[in-house]
Amino acid sequence: MNLSPIFTAVRTFNNDDTIVALATGGGIAAIAVIRLSGKESFTVAQKIFFPAKGKKKPIADYKTHTLHFGSIKENDRLIDEVLLSVMKGPHSFTGEDTIEISCHGSTYVQQKILELCLANGARLADPGEFTMRAFLNGKMDLTQAEAVADLIASDSSGAHSLAMKQMRGGFSEEIKKLRNELIHFASLIELELDFAEEDVEFANRGHLRETIDNILRVIEKLVRSFEFGNVIRKGIPVVIAGRPNAGKSTLLNALLNENRAIVSETEGTTRDTIEEEITLEGVKFRFIDTAGLRETHDAIEKIGVSKTFEKMNESPVILYIFDVIGTTGNQLYAELEKLKSNVTPGVRIIPVGNKIDAVSIYNVEQAYSMIKNPIFISARDKTNIDQLRNLLLSLYSHGKIEANNSIVTSARHVDALKHTAECLQRVYNGLLGNLTNDFIAADLRHAMNYLGEITGEISTDDLLENIFSKFCIGK
Repeated sequence: MNLSPIFTAVRTFNNDDTIVALATGGGIAAIAVIRLSGKESFTVAQKIFFPAKGKKKPIADYKTHTLHFGSIKENDRLIDEVLLSVMKGPHSFTGEDTIEISCHGSTYVQQKILELCLANGARLADPGEFTMRAFLNGKMDLTQAEAVADLIASDSSGAHSLAMKQMRGGFSEEIKKLRNELIHFASLIELELDFAEEDVEFANRGHLRETIDNILRVIEKLVRSFEFGNVIRKGIPVVIAGRPNAGKSTLLNALLNENRAIVSETEGTTRDTIEEEITLEGVKFRFIDTAGLRETHDAIEKIGVSKTFEKMNESPVILYIFDVIGTTGNQLYAELEKLKSNVTPGVRIIPVGNKIDAVSIYNVEQAYSMIKNPIFISARDKTNIDQLRNLLLSLYSHGKIEANNSIVTSARHVDALKHTAECLQRVYNGLLGNLTNDFIAADLRHAMNYLGEITGEISTDDLLENIFSKFCIGK
């Protein structure tokens, strides 16, 4: 049975359907878990599950959160021996009646059980539909639902910590608190509109300006946290750049502790970018080895140099490696100034002097005294490589993941926060300029709506489609 057309079906948002999907990764494994959710979950499972002991009785009569050993059969044909998990709504992940079938991880067995569920009244779940139902059934808000996808995708302790904080609702509570403060004042402004002819004032304008000022400061802090949150979630790209034969590929190998890049005395060996990841104290770094920077007539090497500049403009950190034997202080200064003029403002450029194993470190430090904060290494001997790693970690130490700090990890959230700030700034300016209440009230409503979109208190089908379509099927 070919399931591919079902996987691309249009999302229906129909909570009356009973949905089914493989909840574990595809392919052969020791076990696999197939999940059913919806009001007919027990009925579907009843038709294909046969307990190992005792008479077959309605699954709806089983106690919630219990496991049952038995068989999956197609008519009288045995498909597999399984464990059946029963979870009755609302005490389940989705808030609905839920069945999970733990079977052997044969791809044939997985496919066959899915086919039997589909033949007996279930439909294949859309991407993220189980989590979407948890949101729609009030089991979590939208930021917590998005954190589920982040948790699944987390591949470092930092990314895991951020996802867990979001799932526990710390960020949501902060947004709800801000929104409730606005609701309080908005209701008083709306009340004043009802009594416009009597010229009464229910909302203290001084308190409202103070509240908006405080909220704007909180929003600014949250928006600033996105840079840290995004790089922790996705990894911090670090470009290794420099002239040919400065030791870029050797440095990449030293940072990774493996021979990943080809090292040669011949100039221009690296003509394309090489990317590798390592995790340092819970923070993921993506190191990018690039083609050497020089004027060249070689068409392929020109493309490599162009890609180097492209990568440098996409990265927050550049390790500019130079050969301390063949580069004078004045030459390095000129190269760094040229580099700064060709990359995005704000990019951190770290000068890294290589090959100190061949010279006196005192003479090297004197030769480059005009360069700000260089670090000197021997990529070949791995001298000061740990110092370089610690320097990279220190760049992000200001954003430590702490229990009382909310860190934004979603571009969607940042966009909503920026729109909220724009509306509140108009309210603040309107209060100073004695703007009429109807304009003040309108901007307050817009600000509350943007905050509500973050947590899902205000949502649309298009918004939900955009969020949950990025989830894997089965979650």
